[in-house]
Amino acid sequence: MIARLMTNWVYGGFLASFVILALLPLMGASLPLLLVMLQLPVYMLHQLEEHDDDRFRRFVNTNIGGGRNVLPIPAVFVINIGGVWLFNLVSIWLAATVDLGFGLIGIYGVLVNGVVHVVAAAVSRRYNPGLVTAIVLLLPAGMVGVWLMVASGHGGAAFQAIGLGAAIALHIAIIGYVLTNKRRLGA
Repeated sequence: MIARLMTNWVYGGFLASFVILALLPLMGASLPLLLVMLQLPVYMLHQLEEHDDDRFRRFVNTNIGGGRNVLPIPAVFVINIGGVWLFNLVSIWLAATVDLGFGLIGIYGVLVNGVVHVVAAAVSRRYNPGLVTAIVLLLPAGMVGVWLMVASGHGGAAFQAIGLGAAIALHIAIIGYVLTNKRRLGA
């Protein structure tokens, strides 16, 4: 059962994103907090394009791993559930209970991922799994999120640094994991 969950998590996330989106108007939260909450279902929608039919993992293993399994299925599961969903949940909880500025963690997570997809496509001059939703969903949600947090007075320099730093650290950790596996496997 765990193997099936690790292989098919993206489909549950895709469906759950619509439930979350439908519930957001009922939350009674401020517009900035609603925008923080919006980052998770937006990311889940993006994950379908990225991970349907194991596209992203196969893309990484072919193009970075030279055909070797530098990004195994369990890692994709942990990265996306722990590194994306949990990352956003922590951001939402901190924004709702400690200070709204912590919402920039999730917002920058979305924005940095969108930028990584676009830069990777520009460098390689080709499509990568997740590129379309990165452009259509992630970049606009992230840019509007940062703008609204700053406009509402919750986007101070410390929160900008925390949000951007956490998002960059997460992406560096993922890239480091893949490159370490590439070296280990001699790819």
